[in-house]
Amino acid sequence: MDDWEGLEERLGVTFHDPHLLRQAFVHRSYLNENPEASLLSNERLEFLGDAALGLVVAQRLYEIFPTHGEGLLTELRAHLVRRDTLARTAERLALGDCLLLGRGEEAAGGRRRPSNLAAVFEAVVGAIMVDQGLGAADAFITSALASEFETIQSGFVPADPKSRLQVLVQSHGQPLPEYRTLKAEGPEHSRLFTVEVCLDSEVVGIGQGKTKRQAEREAARRALDMLGVPS
Repeated sequence: MDDWEGLEERLGVTFHDPHLLRQAFVHRSYLNENPEASLLSNERLEFLGDAALGLVVAQRLYEIFPTHGEGLLTELRAHLVRRDTLARTAERLALGDCLLLGRGEEAAGGRRRPSNLAAVFEAVVGAIMVDQGLGAADAFITSALASEFETIQSGFVPADPKSRLQVLVQSHGQPLPEYRTLKAEGPEHSRLFTVEVCLDSEVVGIGQGKTKRQAEREAARRALDMLGVPS
């Protein structure tokens, strides 16, 4: 990667310390295969960027939606900072093209791997924050995620209750929801399933449906209601 000025132009940021920007693209796999390289991986910058991203997105949502409660704000923030959203944004900025990868990771398609793309986006945020402070990181995040914020403002809320519940609990660092079929009643052509959903072994919703999937969706919807998130 030689066109660092082109990258800075895409990012809309000119670094005081170009080495920070380069560090944001050093994947651990490169260091594993090149232990003699006098480089650091992007993981520390990723850690810092993740924290800055959560703060900036939370503040923007707080300002944009003055009547939303904590539950829905938490859900929207989780959607905006989740891996797929960040990977999509990183791909739009062509950040994967700049990654410094080991040969194995390169061969395995590491430049397009969503986890790598999301991580490098967070690392870039961290690098901007170290180089120029939270204000500059705020401006970059707001610009980079502008289309995502517009989608949210247009009234978008993740539609599938199971997906919404999963995003919500993951944003709090909790284990994934567990669905358990309690019973299946009626003849084969007209079954009625009853399913419960548990968070950390605690039942948070029970639903019924003609299929297990329908019952799980209803259980998730009831769980969201119990957690104070409009469904």
